[in-house]
Amino acid sequence: MSGLYPSLKDVTIVATAFKLLLLPAYKSTDFEVHRNWLALTHSLPVQKWYYENTSEWTLDYPPFFAAFEWCMSHVAKYFDPRMLEVQNLGYDSFNTVLFQRLSVIVTELVMVYALHRLVANSPEFTKRSAHAIALSILLSPGLLIIDHIHFQYNGFMYGILLLSLLVAKSSPLLSGILFAALLCFKHIYLYLAPAYFIYLLRAYCLGPNFSIWPPNPAIQFFNSLKLGVSIITIFATAFAPFVWWGQIPQLLSRLFPFARGLCHAYWAPNIWAMYSFMDRCLILIAPKLGLAINQAALSSGTRGLVGNTSFAVLPDITPRVTFVLTLLFMALPLVKLFMHPTYENFLGSVTLCAFSSFLFGWHVHEKAILLIIFPFSLLALNSRHHLSSFRPLAVAGHVSLFPLLFTPAEFPIKTVYTVLWLIVFLYTFDKLAPSGGVNEYRRWLMDRPATLFVIVAIPLVTYCSLIHGLVFGDRLGFMPLMFMSSYSAVGVVASWVWLMGVYLSN
Repeated sequence: MSGLYPSLKDVTIVATAFKLLLLPAYKSTDFEVHRNWLALTHSLPVQKWYYENTSEWTLDYPPFFAAFEWCMSHVAKYFDPRMLEVQNLGYDSFNTVLFQRLSVIVTELVMVYALHRLVANSPEFTKRSAHAIALSILLSPGLLIIDHIHFQYNGFMYGILLLSLLVAKSSPLLSGILFAALLCFKHIYLYLAPAYFIYLLRAYCLGPNFSIWPPNPAIQFFNSLKLGVSIITIFATAFAPFVWWGQIPQLLSRLFPFARGLCHAYWAPNIWAMYSFMDRCLILIAPKLGLAINQAALSSGTRGLVGNTSFAVLPDITPRVTFVLTLLFMALPLVKLFMHPTYENFLGSVTLCAFSSFLFGWHVHEKAILLIIFPFSLLALNSRHHLSSFRPLAVAGHVSLFPLLFTPAEFPIKTVYTVLWLIVFLYTFDKLAPSGGVNEYRRWLMDRPATLFVIVAIPLVTYCSLIHGLVFGDRLGFMPLMFMSSYSAVGVVASWVWLMGVYLSN
């Protein structure tokens, strides 16, 4: 492997230097969100953390992340103690910006360690592929956009997720412990919990002699006991104090704000984005088709507002519908995982559970696309079929994040960086992916649609980011967002359909 790729250490150093140059870049409301969380966890007793509402950006992450903010606040006070004043809303002194940017870079070292483990523990014949995958994740445009410019701490938490996935084969108990801890940092990872539950049940708690018929549960008692005690201990550590104070209803109301509408303000590229786009198109032809139009819905969530989402022509979608669809499409890979609890099936199930929750979930955020991309990255070089499914996801997923950075200064950064990443890593993956008996004709059929999808992205991004504003000014501001989201949704859905077919057929 020496000489073929730069080392993970060298790339980490160069990437860190580049991220330091982004210190003065655009920062979203998430920057103030986390500054506020630093302040309230530092200044208030724990009992008041989930009640404090001086800022509209109230604490809505689980207790471990709140404790994480509390720990960071004790370092932040040496940079600028004024950032830790709860009443000091919108405070963004240079030292505050410096600390928060540096905190993302430093905590991302958890992910760097996980990627080191990925390469170091890979068999010799797969080290080149593992190294390419590790570099693709480390240099992910998604992390650059979301964490280092827009501002969040996904690198830190995805590092824990990757560690959990990587040790699942050799140490299911440790994998379960890491994942339980991760859930106490950010509850979005609940989307992956069904795959973990099935895998740990079959691979760790039930013996190799398990069978449905003739019935033989083959329960491994001590394994089940160790796993159960470990997970209960982690959740008790996180939530027991709030149970003692009678604050669980308040905490849950913060973690699960179900009053929000079906679609986020900027539609995540999923089934509901396509559904919403279809509804907007039907408005134009509904009179000719004799279809009724719900006039009240013309200014609802289908136009990008957060709140109750109503559709003008198509039937409204309820939370129950999204829940049923999510479980239905999760069930397909989970049944296979239960019957064949291999490590590769586990990674496939985790990825497909992430797909199902993203595509059919209620009020999905566009940033959750990384929940699919990173687990899928571990599978992308397993075969030519996997890579053919991964390619449209990589393009659509990263392009869908562009609207998060809407200021002119960041346009060249996000576009040039993402294009370079796609060229370098999709080309590298193409050279490393085993053909697995795929002939040239079948390869052509698999790869050409993905290539066409990539080509369409170029004029689309140009129009949405540049031309629309020049032509329409401030008018029709949601139109480019709708185009970008709907286009990206096609790629994500296509990737999901292809991967589901590959997974179920193997």
